[in-house]
Amino acid sequence: MRRILLTTAAILASATPGLAQNSPPRSSPEQDLIAVPDTIVTATGVPTPLARVPASITVIDRRAIEENGFANLAEALATVPGLRVAQSGGPGQQASVFIRGNSSRSTLVLMDGVPVNDPSDANGAFNFGNETLFDIERIEVLRGPASSLYGSAAVGGVINLVTRRAPADRQVMPYGEVAYGSSSTLRLGGGIAGTVGQFDYLASLNNISTRASNATASRFWRTLGETDGFNSTNATARLGYTFMPGTRVEGQLRWRENRSGIDSVPRDDPNYTGDDRRWVGQIRGESNLFDGRLTTGLRLAVTQDRRTYSNLPDILSSATTQDYYRGTRQSVDWGNVVRLPGFGPATDGAITFGVNYAHEDVTSFAGNVPFRSVTNAQQDSTAGHVAMQYRFWNALDVTGGVRYDNVSDYTGYTSWRVGAVLAVPETSVRIRASGGTAFNAPSLNQRFGVIGNTFRGNPNLQPETSIGYEFGAEMDFAAFNQARFSTVGFTFFQQRVTNLINFNAGFNTLVNVASANIKGVELNWALRPAPWLTTDVSWTITDATDGQTGQPLPRRPESIVTVSARVEPLPGLVITPQVLFTGRSPEGPFATYLDSGASVNAMRYNKSGTLFNLTATYPVLPQVNVYLEGRNLTDSKWEPVNGFQTPGRSVIIGSRFVF
Repeated sequence: MRRILLTTAAILASATPGLAQNSPPRSSPEQDLIAVPDTIVTATGVPTPLARVPASITVIDRRAIEENGFANLAEALATVPGLRVAQSGGPGQQASVFIRGNSSRSTLVLMDGVPVNDPSDANGAFNFGNETLFDIERIEVLRGPASSLYGSAAVGGVINLVTRRAPADRQVMPYGEVAYGSSSTLRLGGGIAGTVGQFDYLASLNNISTRASNATASRFWRTLGETDGFNSTNATARLGYTFMPGTRVEGQLRWRENRSGIDSVPRDDPNYTGDDRRWVGQIRGESNLFDGRLTTGLRLAVTQDRRTYSNLPDILSSATTQDYYRGTRQSVDWGNVVRLPGFGPATDGAITFGVNYAHEDVTSFAGNVPFRSVTNAQQDSTAGHVAMQYRFWNALDVTGGVRYDNVSDYTGYTSWRVGAVLAVPETSVRIRASGGTAFNAPSLNQRFGVIGNTFRGNPNLQPETSIGYEFGAEMDFAAFNQARFSTVGFTFFQQRVTNLINFNAGFNTLVNVASANIKGVELNWALRPAPWLTTDVSWTITDATDGQTGQPLPRRPESIVTVSARVEPLPGLVITPQVLFTGRSPEGPFATYLDSGASVNAMRYNKSGTLFNLTATYPVLPQVNVYLEGRNLTDSKWEPVNGFQTPGRSVIIGSRFVF
């Protein structure tokens, strides 16, 4: 079962530098809503302090989400080392994530441990431009191959979205948010949560609407200047019952629907709109047996993505297009954690094992005859996994795991991962190393999709596979009576991806033909010169190339630099400036547009860009905060994807409250 129980949020807060870890105690009025976290993405599956996990993990908690003004998932992830977000259009439009140079389909996304990658997407990927964060308590990002625990798609890494929890000491707790600002942007959200006896509950509803801006680059002289509106509604409900300490059952349902205008390049499309709906439901139970030596749990989950796109006649075209995509996944997970006895220098031993089953079903049709794309297919997958960890001499943590996945109709895949963390308290140094394999199963569209009479999917496609490793170290420096005055760290990573799926020479089907070579380094520096000031700098350098041609892979920047700070000049007043620099990145053929709008059938480099954001928060009452958010304050025209411009300058003022 893809769950880990962590005993306290302080374990995360004291481990490594980052948005969540460097922050002092919460000043938000929503602090009472925070419950003990029960899920986190790690490489082990066992409750383990973050500093002892042999993997690169970034945690963005609720306070960091609020203080940094992150309204959607793409904004939050743009600050994570080793991760690049590329959005093709305005709010709600396709935003791809490239973790350590891997493809956008090589990131597995979980919602409270349930996979939510869209089965109906052509590549089985996830749209990171869709998710708002009102009901999200924490975002956990694991970088590096992780199929030994999570299965398919965890080639580049895993992102887990953890929803809010009910407080354990309040029967009724209302909370909410209201904000208004540029482009007629309106945010409204409210919820209620609490614990009554052995029952706990949570219900929330929120909406974000905006007129937004024109996503088509202003440098195109033929652009119409049309704005791309966005309206997102999200509802979450949870009910839990604790039979006795350590034994609990819980049901959860989350529904989200977005409506948005869609732009095109090199010219706007005024009548192109989309509707994207997802719901996720799960029932899970867990029990601690034999005085806590065995934890066993069972989860039943269902997810469904439904997307429709409508392109009506306009001044540019008289054609009408109605596209429909629906993907459903049903899954059953059974997982166990067994605490092992110590021996000699070994302590904190544990073994995890479990079985997973999933059924996917896709129905989609898009485009017009003679190039109409149709997919109607389904598949089943089963997997078993086991992992073990021990700590030696109270300083060396060692982990290892293996998993076998079998997908109907083609050969399965065995993935593994090993890792170790060595702490040297005398020098405040932590050394980390890990390596492993991962795979990405072909999507149903890639195996069974049809486009008119010109293209047929390949049911015999094999999984994309990879092997990679990382090595890193982190050191704390003491100064001015502060043990962690500064923290400096680095992580070197390298990965070889083979069997990549690509078109054949005739462009009439897909084959396993391509490969990629990826290497790079993540550099981190945190400085804490005073209790009221924390600064973080991260610099990621990536070299991702085609294994056959040696050419750089599209949309992988050479450098990404993030500079952020948390400043509290007065008690309660928190100011968080951010500078996000993205270096030049290559664009592939048919994706590069000149100022005239003409496409270039050759690889070219997108220009680098810098964004400056600033958020200020202040508690006007013990239970009420007011905030001011400024995004892209320099009004940069930078294009994260060639032809699509980043949203212009915006300012939002709002309030959050808990009663």
